[in-house]
Amino acid sequence: MNWNKTVLTILLFALGQSLMAQDDDIFGISRKAKNPKSESGLGNTYRNILEQFAIEFSTGAAYHQMGMDFFSETPQNYPLTQVQNFDSPLDISEENPLALKANDWAFPLANAGVRLNLFNILTVGGRYGREWGQLSSMKGGDFEFPFEGASYQASKLYGTVGLVLWDAGRRAKYLKWRYRKYASANLYMQSELRQRVRQIYPWRFILEGEYGRLNLKKVYDPALDSPGNPYLSRLTDAGNPYYGLGLRLERDFSEYTKLFVKGGVDIRKFTYSSFDFTEVQDIEQRVYALQLGLAIKIPGTKRCKVAGCGVVMKHSHNGIEYRGSSIFRLQNRKIGQWY
Repeated sequence: MNWNKTVLTILLFALGQSLMAQDDDIFGISRKAKNPKSESGLGNTYRNILEQFAIEFSTGAAYHQMGMDFFSETPQNYPLTQVQNFDSPLDISEENPLALKANDWAFPLANAGVRLNLFNILTVGGRYGREWGQLSSMKGGDFEFPFEGASYQASKLYGTVGLVLWDAGRRAKYLKWRYRKYASANLYMQSELRQRVRQIYPWRFILEGEYGRLNLKKVYDPALDSPGNPYLSRLTDAGNPYYGLGLRLERDFSEYTKLFVKGGVDIRKFTYSSFDFTEVQDIEQRVYALQLGLAIKIPGTKRCKVAGCGVVMKHSHNGIEYRGSSIFRLQNRKIGQWY
């Protein structure tokens, strides 16, 4: 008799566990850690890698400076004119060139690209952009160096490497360092530490460098080109190499979408050929740009399609993780974040 009761107890317990698991599958209320995102191991690996990539779009404005240290044995072969004192001689030498400068505006009309997150430490990306800018005459002393045409259009293809300086993970480590002076028995302060660490922290600071090539798509002055042989960059479409450095501020709106603001400087070099193309002058351009953009991380977790499941957070069905909200909404929302 006792043996029958034992068997009946085991069967009822197993049935209860089965019903609980079934309920968990139907309503998707399980949020176990590290749930796979696919039924197969290869598919899960693919989705985990895919989720590290983000597509980005940005636009903005820039202020650029052009500078040239002008020296030539035949200055008459350049469009150099006097604008103030027509009787002043051009007193220059190789050791004492004429410093010419110009300032004007440029507008990065569009930038688009892909970025890869590497363990929340580094970011690596590739982007393509278009730029339109104004070309003012360079001036120095009593002399002016005008360009033929007042604008230029260019495209650039470049790669970026970023170092994450500050994010939610580093904030959590900093808070733990701040609270190290409180004993583990101090329940109040330890509870405060846990609450602050668990808060959603949406900000991220990244120091970003870029290197790429700039192609002049439309420039009215035929003497303005990239370093080296005149017209070489247009014939080969190789472009003018440049590098830049910037600081990027990101603000997460969900696990998959963020807005970012990036400010930085690009340093480029051009050449200006004489009328007879026997020599060239070096020109340096510094572009101080401010960009505003949107980044969308490619979701590796599939959207839940189970009929009758109204869970809006990340949850599991049959051990597979699904998301219940749009990529533009927080998946695991807390109190006060539902609307």
